[in-house]
This record gives sequence, structure tokens and C-alpha cells, in this order.
Amino acid sequence: MNAKYQKTIYACFTGYIVQAVINNFVPLLFLTFETTYHIPLSQITMLITINFGIQLLVDLLSAGFVDKIGYRVSIIAAHIFSAAGLLGLAVLPGFLPDAYTGLLVSVVVYALGGGLIEVLISPIMESCPTENKEKAMSLLHSFYCWGHVGVVLFSTLFFKAAGIGNWRILTCIWMIVPLVNAFVFAKAPIAPLVEEGGKGMSVPGLCKNKVFWILMLMMMCAGASEQSVSQWASTFAEKGLGVSKTLGDLAGPMAFAVLMGSARAFYGKYGDKIDLDKFMTASGILCMMSYLCISLSPSPVLSLAGCGICGLSVGIMWPGSFSKAAASIRNGGTAMFALLALAGDLGCSGGPTLVGYISGRASDDLKKGILAAIIFPALLVAGIFLLKAFRGNTNKQ
Repeated sequence: MNAKYQKTIYACFTGYIVQAVINNFVPLLFLTFETTYHIPLSQITMLITINFGIQLLVDLLSAGFVDKIGYRVSIIAAHIFSAAGLLGLAVLPGFLPDAYTGLLVSVVVYALGGGLIEVLISPIMESCPTENKEKAMSLLHSFYCWGHVGVVLFSTLFFKAAGIGNWRILTCIWMIVPLVNAFVFAKAPIAPLVEEGGKGMSVPGLCKNKVFWILMLMMMCAGASEQSVSQWASTFAEKGLGVSKTLGDLAGPMAFAVLMGSARAFYGKYGDKIDLDKFMTASGILCMMSYLCISLSPSPVLSLAGCGICGLSVGIMWPGSFSKAAASIRNGGTAMFALLALAGDLGCSGGPTLVGYISGRASDDLKKGILAAIIFPALLVAGIFLLKAFRGNTNKQ
């Protein structure tokens, strides 16, 4: 690998830590916002919906403007938006007449940054001259998991030591991460995604490509397979084991994130020795087995173990789908990565929604909801075989 791109790779790793802060820090403060600003939880939880809604919108629109303004300007702007939004959380609720408006404005600003980071980091990493693209991509995406773990652990320790009342100080500490990384990206070399003289595919061109639609299906199912269980892991821990909210978060979503990151780090280290198709297929099958364990096991402990196994099984799905897209459609360009991010985010919101809907129809039985979501890993495995079959037919021609 070209040594001068090492700084770029480290900046990409940090970019996904920033993304983890954006998505996972504010939920830790929900009850604090409720008691401090007297805002009902129904309004506070809308902040998460708005965060991901804005990120989806950025995914959709970025294909039209990123190439025009350039990757460097876009990724620096993403980090500045992220830092500004976090600073706004600490300042605006007390500065504006309505605290909720302050929170809302802050979330919108950092969601703009989060959406751009999601679209930009993977293609920037893909453009770096690394020896094994699949390994590098898997290792990159593991940093979102480690970021998630770090946010929960560091924030919990800070609140324990300094008190929850000092959450604004912690918010400003987290703000330093995107601020510093913006300066790193300002100096780091960024290679062109499409070879010199070439041009990335347009959205209409991608839409005419059958392989692209298989990849979109795989990305959607990757996001849905991951979040369908991740969003409910804490509930399983609390209800199944009767532990506190803090222990529930550690035993549920924290364990899920650690195991998901471990799977990505494992492939990031040994990926050159492992066939990606086989690894993704085995992961998809293991994911289906974990869903069955969660939903059909009579033991709460086994159901919780199924949640952990699910985290291990979904690790390769998102980065693996990105890698397969980059290898299958060489000149996909920014538009392809933006639309794949959109499909992944749709899966992230659609999977838990399906689980919640089916559970509600079954008298709030979460197990039935998760059983219904087994369709997502099943479709992902089908997509891998479809992609392989399509590639085989193309080669014969």
C-alpha cells in the first residue's frame, strides 16, 4: 500500500467513530432531556426519527452534488456539520426560548454531517490503493462498532464520575473528534474514485443495470438484518433477565456491537484467505439460525445469546455488500455509493418497523416480530446466489 494514504485510512476510521457518536450519544440523554427541559418522551424520541430521516435525504441528494463540489470539501463539511450540531446540543436548548427547538436544530445540523459521512467514507476508503479492498472495507466498518461501544462506555464512566448534570461538558468533548478529523482530511491525500479520464455512472444508468438492483436488495437486507435485532436487544436483556436499564444496555446492544465489530475486524485481518461469497453466505445462514434461537427458544438466556450470535453474523453483511458492489460495477462512482447507503438506511429503519408492526399485531410479542424479520437474511443469501449466477452467465457470454 502507498504509505502516503495511511493518514487517509486513519481519517476514514475516525470518520466512522464520528458517525457512531452522531447516532448513539443523544439516546443516552433522553431521560435527562425529559427531566431538564420538561419535554415529553414522545417528542424526544422523534429526534431519532428526524436524525435518520435527514440522513436518508442526504443519501438521496448527495449523488447530485458531491462530484460537483469534490470529495475533500464534502467530507470536511460533513465533519464541521457534525461538530456544529454537537455544540448546538450543549448551547441552543438554553439559548433559545424553546428548548425542544434547540435540540431539533442541533439534530438536523449533525444529521447533515452524519448523512454525508455515510455516503463519503466508503468510497474514499475504496479509492485508497490498498492491497485487499474487501479486508480494508470490513476493517473500516468495524470502527463504527468500536465507536458505538466507546460512546456508551466512556459516557457511562463520565456520568458516573462527573454526574449526569455535566452532560454538556461531555457533549463538547465528543465535539472535538469531528473537529480534529476535519483538519486531518484537509491535509490527507484523496485518490479519485473513478480512473482519470473516466466518469462515474449516472443514476439512470445504474437503474438500467440488473446487478445494481441485486446489490440494492442486499444492502437493504444487510441494514434490516442488523437493526431488526439490535433495536430490541436491550428490551430482551431487561425483560428476559430482569436486570436494570444500565446492565440491559451493556448485555444487549453493547454485546451486539462488540460481536459485530469482532466479525468485521476478523475479516479485516484474514479476509485475503477467506472467500467473501462463502463468508457472507455462512453469515446469512447463521443470522437465520440466531433469529430462530431468539424467537423460538423457551429460555430468556438462550434468546439473549441469540442476540449476541446475531451481532456476530451480521458483521460482514454491510461492508461485504459495499465491497461486492465496488467489484461488480467498477465505474459506479458516487451515485452508486450514495444509493447503496440509501438502501442500507431504508433497511435500518424498515427492519425494526416490521418487527414492531408484527409484534403489535401479535399482542406485543417481540419474538413473533423477530421471527417475521428472518425474511431479511434469507433474501440476502438469495441475493448472493443471484449475483454469482448473473456473473457466471455474463462470463459465458
